[in-house]
Amino acid sequence: MKFAEQLAREAFPPWRTHYIKYGLLKAELKNRQADHEWNEEDEKYFTRMLEQELDNVYNTVVIKLEDINSRIKYCDATIQTLKNSQSWSSDESWESTETILTETLFDLNDLAKFIRLNYTGFRKIIKKHDRWATIKLANGFVPQLRDKPLDTQQLDVPIVYISNLKDICNRRGKPHAGNAAAGGDQLNFERATSKYWIHPDNINEVKSIIMMHLPVLIFDSEKKFEPDDSAISSIYFDSPEFDLYTDRLQRDDNGEAIRFRWYGPTSSKSVFVERKTHHASWLNGKSIKDRFRLDTDDVQRFVKGELTAETIVRRLEAKGDMDKVTLDNIYFIAEGIQESIKNKNLAPVCRVFYNRTAFQIPGDQRVRISLDTNLTFIREDNLDGMQRRGQDEWRRSDIGINYPFNGIPKSDIAEFPHGVLETKLQTHLNQQPPEWLTKLLESHLVHEVTRFSKYLHGVAYLFPESIPLVPWWLAELEQDIRKPRSTNFGLSRSPSFRPMINGEYGIAWEAEQNRMKATSSIQLGEKIDKKVVIQDENCRLDIPDSNGNTRKRSRFSTFLAKRWGADTLDTMVVDGSGRVKTKKIKIEPKVYFANERTFISWLQFAALLLAVALSLLNFGDPRTSYAGAVFIGIAVCVCFYALYRFEKRAWMLNNNVKGRYDDMIGPAVLCVFLVGALVVNLYLRFTTPKKT
Repeated sequence: MKFAEQLAREAFPPWRTHYIKYGLLKAELKNRQADHEWNEEDEKYFTRMLEQELDNVYNTVVIKLEDINSRIKYCDATIQTLKNSQSWSSDESWESTETILTETLFDLNDLAKFIRLNYTGFRKIIKKHDRWATIKLANGFVPQLRDKPLDTQQLDVPIVYISNLKDICNRRGKPHAGNAAAGGDQLNFERATSKYWIHPDNINEVKSIIMMHLPVLIFDSEKKFEPDDSAISSIYFDSPEFDLYTDRLQRDDNGEAIRFRWYGPTSSKSVFVERKTHHASWLNGKSIKDRFRLDTDDVQRFVKGELTAETIVRRLEAKGDMDKVTLDNIYFIAEGIQESIKNKNLAPVCRVFYNRTAFQIPGDQRVRISLDTNLTFIREDNLDGMQRRGQDEWRRSDIGINYPFNGIPKSDIAEFPHGVLETKLQTHLNQQPPEWLTKLLESHLVHEVTRFSKYLHGVAYLFPESIPLVPWWLAELEQDIRKPRSTNFGLSRSPSFRPMINGEYGIAWEAEQNRMKATSSIQLGEKIDKKVVIQDENCRLDIPDSNGNTRKRSRFSTFLAKRWGADTLDTMVVDGSGRVKTKKIKIEPKVYFANERTFISWLQFAALLLAVALSLLNFGDPRTSYAGAVFIGIAVCVCFYALYRFEKRAWMLNNNVKGRYDDMIGPAVLCVFLVGALVVNLYLRFTTPKKT
């Protein structure tokens, strides 16, 4: 598909004027080429056009992001107020705030697509320019793109905040029972892991879907989240012959992957020393990941063997915060890794960098999902004679976390074009994937890649001449992994641009989640014990009669009103005990204001009639006074009728009475009265004898 067609099809209509004018730029480029040979004046003019388009797009991103951040701050302040006032805060208040967060999340998803589409447009028009024109622009326009970057990484922080606030709303302000940092120092993991590729166009939508069910995991809740907190860097060790790579690719028993990993910037004070073992012989053939924590300053001494496993354990034992079993495990892991480094002649060969968003209920490790973006592979070896790191260094000192690492030679870097989604389930606890996760993994948004490995992929790209075998999935990189939407699953917009989740409006979708939790039968008071039929998105309930026919809500409401002594029944919901309770449906203030505006409009019209009537009475002849009196009567009737309609609508809103809120009679009767008054006025005017 041509990009012009893609832009027309995927552009968000309300923001259409803010997209790159790709067609105009392409036409300008083509017409000037056809008219004469491209020259310096053409280049300056075309560059100015590009800069104007970049300003328009970038300013739109800034404005939209500021609006999103202001709404997040408003919701944060509202939630803090609700948490501090639990005595009067209601479910409606929490639900209203959650609805705002959901709508903000949709706008954030649309903004991510907006950024991706415009970035693609600039990249394609520059590429087309360099192919048609004699002057190359690809490198010359880079400074402008760096000053006004079009990347979706700046959306990571708002997503984390929205996830955190939505999670608080779901818990109604109550704290989590678990600790977010629990498991951070866990020594070994036994999980069933599946991996999927996510096309960049779908990354933010996948994030949004997951965070509706699982909160974003933040290890340090006391610290304000920053973009650097999502960065993860890992240094992988291997032999000059890449023996560990070959063993892992062939899935040999006891095949190892040894890495040193840290979170956040390179100034991190601690590093995790990790070892993945396939079919470990000491665990009866189970695959496992072992790790322990080490101070950054001690890593080089550990690699060289100067800091032994025994010394590490003695230090930890002196602190007195670990039991003997844990210390024995750390000794076993550290000694095994040092033996492998020494016996297999291992050294750093590859760094893997990415930004990770993890989703997990704090303290509950049964289901964990991670989404990695900006995946980049960087050479760490000295195998080709290039001194990328010193002899006393275990990692390069010229690399931080400044993606996309522009200061590094292109030959040392390989970028991965997709995001990587990992699902981790503790299958030894008989944990099954939730239904929503199954639907996500079967949807058009993900592409499963069995046994995908970041390290194997990085080595295959960075050292193609040094390895005998390559992973099977390399061929799939040549394919477009995007799939057509076959179901309503995911985030979308209705024709009126209202947010839709899985083909339903947000409120209806939330009600569907409540319906899934509702019981199939309830007991109402002491006399009713019948099956409940949940019949609409507001979870109103009707009970079938003895013949199996569902009663009309009006009859059921009347019955309950008599049973419980209430005047009306609003909404019936099932509480935790299986009993039915009534619950008011929240009416937005703007609905009441609309009723008031309608009433005031009628009064304004009545005032106009009174002004006409008084003019006829004060400045007309006796016959015209009759017409004035008629207009006064009509004005008085209009006032009383408007008051009646205002009070009736207000009563219907307060009591959630179904019915027509528009007025089918009043305007028609008023029109008849006015026409009649005009006819009377004309008749009196033409039948009045002329003065002589």
